[in-house]
Amino acid sequence: MEHVDQTIPVDELAAIAVDVAQEAAAHVRRRRPELFGATPALNPVSTKSTETDPVTVADTETERLIRQLLHQARPDDEVLGEEHGGSRAVPSGVRWVVDPIDGTVNFMYGVPAYAVSLAAQVDGRSVAGVVVDVAREVVYGAALGGGAWVADGDGDRVPLRCNPVDRAELALVATGFGYAADRRRAQGRIVAELLPKVRDIRRIGAAALDLCMVASGAVDAHYEHGLSPWDWAAGGLIAAEAGAVVVTPPPDSRADEGHITVAVAPGIADEFLGLLDEVGAREPLV
Repeated sequence: MEHVDQTIPVDELAAIAVDVAQEAAAHVRRRRPELFGATPALNPVSTKSTETDPVTVADTETERLIRQLLHQARPDDEVLGEEHGGSRAVPSGVRWVVDPIDGTVNFMYGVPAYAVSLAAQVDGRSVAGVVVDVAREVVYGAALGGGAWVADGDGDRVPLRCNPVDRAELALVATGFGYAADRRRAQGRIVAELLPKVRDIRRIGAAALDLCMVASGAVDAHYEHGLSPWDWAAGGLIAAEAGAVVVTPPPDSRADEGHITVAVAPGIADEFLGLLDEVGAREPLV
């Protein structure tokens, strides 16, 4: 089991993460029908990197709520969030990393695959993390050295372990795509070369959920280029605590640097990472 510095209040941080993420998820759950009803959203509030990279009022509202709740619980901690920013420099104390809605396009269109992701980091390393699958009302969580778990609406926690798969050719692999056309073109080439070497590919549209799916055994591996810290900070810890081999970008990295994030069941980790090398996927895609 992972050695944990006993001066880090891991259990306290994990409990706060669960409470805050669940309250935020409840807010997102209420806001979707209020904002969009039963029809797809064609006019997002604004866009970020490209016209296909939207942010809705629910994203900004939910991050403000998370920041307020975190400030009430631990007023001296730093916060890095997708919508309201924060310093990417690794602080000396606790930093919370927040994605208020991971899978905003799914959220807009009513595709039931979007999540609230919240992690506590110390020295740039996640020590507690929670991902709430909002539509399904499923909560994934982990604490460094304490294992990973999943809970349904009743709150009963079940330990998570990756699948015992031992051949990459039988692996179900999740991935995602960036918003810039050049990166998508390169990612499409990688998928085309990787697809004949594995069981199949899935594109869910929310990296935090992809990582939790590796932890739960719903997929055997996940890889994606250009994720930001809020995309992988919680889900990466959950996958690792479920036994996955996890590769994450530097904690101060930016999406446009194109680093790869990988989580893979341990029985195929070496083989799958070798496949990624064969298709040129381990190099950054800028």
